[in-house]
Amino acid sequence: MELTLILAVEVAFIAAAFLKGMTGLGFSTLCLGMLASFVDLKLSIPLVILPSLTSNALVMIDAGEFRSTFRRFVPMFVCAFPGLLMGLWLLNSMSGDRPRFVLGIVLALYGCWALLQGEYVLPENWQRRLMGPVGLVTGVINGLTGSQIMPILPYLLSLGLTKNIVVQAINTSFTISSLVMLLGLGKLGLLSAELITISAVGIIPVAVGIRLGSRVRRRVSEALFRVLVLWMLILLGVSLIMRSWAAM
Repeated sequence: MELTLILAVEVAFIAAAFLKGMTGLGFSTLCLGMLASFVDLKLSIPLVILPSLTSNALVMIDAGEFRSTFRRFVPMFVCAFPGLLMGLWLLNSMSGDRPRFVLGIVLALYGCWALLQGEYVLPENWQRRLMGPVGLVTGVINGLTGSQIMPILPYLLSLGLTKNIVVQAINTSFTISSLVMLLGLGKLGLLSAELITISAVGIIPVAVGIRLGSRVRRRVSEALFRVLVLWMLILLGVSLIMRSWAAM
């Protein structure tokens, strides 16, 4: 990989980490949206794995309540495994433009949903019924596109949970999925020493980006920055959809 491309990747890492630290949005989704503009999705997904694990660990340590949250959502985490395997199989069997098209749809849908969301809590009988399907679908979308937030984040936000439990639950899901993705990508031959090295180097800018983003969040209106980031996600998603549609 050329030096200019490597530098662009590292800039995407620190920018995505900064935005996650500032808004709480998923690192992988933001970073993949940036990388997909100049790196093939089959390369960008492996590149994001190690920095994503780092960002998740930092947030999980800060949130606390790991044991109780993990026990509550075990069925969702377990159901994500077969979904991940299915998504990875689809990724390996599709052309580069089709997963990019799916990623664009995921980004745009999530951005629109988050902008329009209201205060809604799922009926208690549906909360447990949807836990397994949400885990499965999240796994498929994650394996195929690298995005880890759909539909798990809308589901968690509809349960009336405290902020720390939501953050801990979704980042636990991110971490488990990233570890499975790491193994799956290795089995599919999509990992290389070069990609792992570039990904490992990205851990440092990710840690810096999250720290800087957290500082800005304390000083500036979080609501305003969240809206700006969501519009950015929508525009990135629409851009990827149009570019992929033209290439297919």
